[in-house]
Amino acid sequence: MNQPSFDLTDKVAIITGGTRGIGLAIAQTFATAGAKVVVASRKQENVEAAVAKIRAVDGAVLGVAAHTGDSQAVEALTARSVEVFGGVDILVNNAATNPHFGPLLTAEESHWDKILDVNVKGYFRMIKACVPIMQKRGGGKIINLASIAGRIPLPGMGIYSVSKAAVLMLTEALAVELAPLNIQVNAIAPGLVKTKFSAALWQNPQMYEAITKTIPQRRMAEPEEIAGIALYLASPASDFATGTTVVVDGGQVAGGAQIR
Repeated sequence: MNQPSFDLTDKVAIITGGTRGIGLAIAQTFATAGAKVVVASRKQENVEAAVAKIRAVDGAVLGVAAHTGDSQAVEALTARSVEVFGGVDILVNNAATNPHFGPLLTAEESHWDKILDVNVKGYFRMIKACVPIMQKRGGGKIINLASIAGRIPLPGMGIYSVSKAAVLMLTEALAVELAPLNIQVNAIAPGLVKTKFSAALWQNPQMYEAITKTIPQRRMAEPEEIAGIALYLASPASDFATGTTVVVDGGQVAGGAQIR
């Protein structure tokens, strides 16, 4: 009987938004599993700090400052990955933004443009750039970080919720199109995770109490609890899984509870 393999030795993985929170946890996990990791983020200082943390676990790592809202920056990121590590086998789309918080109809068109450009079109740009490289290597893995916000609308985060719903369909559509190329496309839909991105929610005691009441496990996740699912989806263990979304939310969606 063949045992499932979670080994990423000699695989090259790009993680956007890979310098903190969920992205950094995934990068560190992949490096520990043997991958050559490319972390990308907009700010050079954040990239350098993340590279130092990953090197501390003896990981082969490259840091590139790149904004996924910029097509030229995306092309430069993938080209640099090929130059240094020889190719791309795994892509984790994690970079996201949410400049609007409040009732949906108070948003400006500029908020829609920014959120969709990064959260949806940014994923598309990265995938379009990586697929030809993966194809040359015989296949690959694409992991899109979505959110339970794509399944249930989160208060004050209407546009963000719409963008994550789009990520879920992007994942399914591309899974079908890329299956003949031996490229698996899956998504992870985390619930509330304790990161800087969600700090406005958990740093407020009243808001934190309201949030955790809606989660059967009565707590928020830590970034490392999302990284294990990402490792499965990046590894040979998931070769027959494509077009699926793994919800990691402490039971919130199953419990039917929403923050009010």
